[in-house]
Amino acid sequence: MISRVAYAFRETWASFRRNLTLTVAAVLTSAIALLLVGATFLIQRGFSNLLVQWRGDVEMIVFVRADATPEQISFIDGSIRQASTVVDANRLEYVDKIGTYEEATRIFAGDPVTLSLLTPENVPSQFKVVPLTQDPALVRSLADQFRTLPGVEDVALAEDEFEVISTLSGFVRNVTLVMSMVLLVVAVGLIWNTIRTAMFARRREIEVMKLVGATNWFIRIPFMLEGLLQGLIGSLVACGGLWALNAAWTNGVAGFKPGTGISSLVVPSSYLTTTMLVLLATGALVGAVGSAIAASRFLDV
Repeated sequence: MISRVAYAFRETWASFRRNLTLTVAAVLTSAIALLLVGATFLIQRGFSNLLVQWRGDVEMIVFVRADATPEQISFIDGSIRQASTVVDANRLEYVDKIGTYEEATRIFAGDPVTLSLLTPENVPSQFKVVPLTQDPALVRSLADQFRTLPGVEDVALAEDEFEVISTLSGFVRNVTLVMSMVLLVVAVGLIWNTIRTAMFARRREIEVMKLVGATNWFIRIPFMLEGLLQGLIGSLVACGGLWALNAAWTNGVAGFKPGTGISSLVVPSSYLTTTMLVLLATGALVGAVGSAIAASRFLDV
């Protein structure tokens, strides 16, 4: 068993050296494609952070002061529900301080200064309002009324912010995903061609191995392992590039004034780690698919 494993790795390394140019091209193409995939994930998470408050068709948020009394909160709730011709009372949601703080940890993930000033005790609670009307003037008029209620700190409206961010998010996602998918297909093709070239260069050895009784899988494994390693190395390079890009972006955002919305585009380190693991698995899969197709199709050389 050990001798077979040693043989597989020895032949894989020999094939790497014989086809160095093609191997490097396949690795770099895989790395660029996976880097785009990873960047797409991070960008989408950043935009998701910006829109975390506005999910579920929410177009208005009534922020309640941290020191508001239960009576004031109840009065605000009743006042919002009274506007039943404009507000969907069945979808009115009250988010307490703990829930608001959890949202803030995502919104200000890249702004540790602002986040350090917030605690579950001093953040405002909030009412998330889904209007029934599509008239922005009417919604703004209603927001002005809510601002005068006792205990209300402020009223935020989605309006143009939501539309611009959603449109930009969709555009970036579509463009980067299409580019990355095209490059992944190219990477599979390059790995396929590399394995095909390696098998063609060793066709006499393969014929001899067949004559002495070697099975097809015994011959295929080194070539399939080569493709898998190519994809895996490409994904490692992509992970390194993604880490560098994220670090540069995070450091750049740190220079902005605290409290600006740009800080929401920073993703937590846990999400970056998860994305890297996905890239590693995807890279190995891409290499395995390309090499498996080539090894199965061109074994009889």
